[in-house]
Amino acid sequence: MAQAGAGESHSPLAQFMIKKIIPLEIGGVDVSFTNSALAMTVAVVAVSVFLIVGIRRGALVPGRWQVVTELSYEFVANMIRDNVGQEGRRYFPFIFTLFMFIFAGNLIGMIPYSFTYTSHLIVTFGLAAVVFIGVTIIGLAKHGLHFFGFFLPHGVPWFLAWLIIPIEILSYLSRPVSLSLRLFANMTAGHTMMKVFAGFIFVLGIAGVAPLVMVVALTGLEIIIAFLQAYVFAILTCVYLNDALHLH
Repeated sequence: MAQAGAGESHSPLAQFMIKKIIPLEIGGVDVSFTNSALAMTVAVVAVSVFLIVGIRRGALVPGRWQVVTELSYEFVANMIRDNVGQEGRRYFPFIFTLFMFIFAGNLIGMIPYSFTYTSHLIVTFGLAAVVFIGVTIIGLAKHGLHFFGFFLPHGVPWFLAWLIIPIEILSYLSRPVSLSLRLFANMTAGHTMMKVFAGFIFVLGIAGVAPLVMVVALTGLEIIIAFLQAYVFAILTCVYLNDALHLH
């Protein structure tokens, strides 16, 4: 597990270092509670409080908090309805949880001295792997062996099967890789750039106004990207789910 050294504390990449908060080892396995685990816990608690408080009263004329809660619900519900259809309604809890977990993690990472767990490939790949395996199981459960017909689109001449099938299989297997890399790369690059510009503010003194303005602009851009990356992850999950349910 990577640890931040004294000489690395000012590095733009130091913000991504895993640090042990509560060292713990069970059966020779390191299960320490880290800053990454803390950020995930905070995200889960924050989202839970946000939703519970928002729907607790259920007023006929909703307040601002209830409106935001209902909008988040409707946003994901419409996403599923548009990309999967009515058959995708049963998967709403998973996709909604996935969207909120990623979005909350991205936003928490914007807080100074916090930790962005979505900037770690092991986290994003873990989420993508769960989506990939789950969607594949759903496809096999519904279609049986006919699911493998997904790799030979309808209407493709049989003499092109030797070329199309390997391409389709490779494309299918690359889904968790592209899904995880997209989120990881965007969050890492954005936070690194902000850290670099923030470092110039103190070094340049009065002239640091320019990088300060840039940091403010980048902060607004990163908030938008935080939402967009959660949206892209969720909507691609819907697309993959639609493929598994309806094939080509």
